[in-house]
Amino acid sequence: MTLVRWTPGYPARNLVHFEDDVTRFINSFFRGAPLQSNGFAPEVDIEETSDAFVVRADLPGLTQKDVTVSLIGDTLTIRGERKHEKSEKSGTALRIERNLGAFERSFTLGAAVRGDAVKATYRDGVLEIRVPKAEEAKPREIEIQAG
Repeated sequence: MTLVRWTPGYPARNLVHFEDDVTRFINSFFRGAPLQSNGFAPEVDIEETSDAFVVRADLPGLTQKDVTVSLIGDTLTIRGERKHEKSEKSGTALRIERNLGAFERSFTLGAAVRGDAVKATYRDGVLEIRVPKAEEAKPREIEIQAG
């Protein structure tokens, strides 16, 4: 008979790692993958305020020239490309994990917006786009009349 040493919490630790792996897989499948199959899709936060939509996209390693933003109706599209960095060294790559290539992310904002007043800024690898709402889409306070 072989004796196996029992380590408290050992199976539970493995289950936690397994759960993390499954969660990562499911999130990557449902988070709005890019049109291309290279797997590069920048992370995006979208915030709605009373007078605008604010979109922030993480684009580390890209320059302002590598990204374009367009708005058609209430659909905002961010396109860009992360290119391979050319290295002067003649070493062998041991691990390559960063995704490269073109990406496209589109978001339907769901409200009338002012396309003529959209502003996009890029700083420290973060693209921020402010899309003002049209007057008819802004919330209004309605006065209640005494009856």
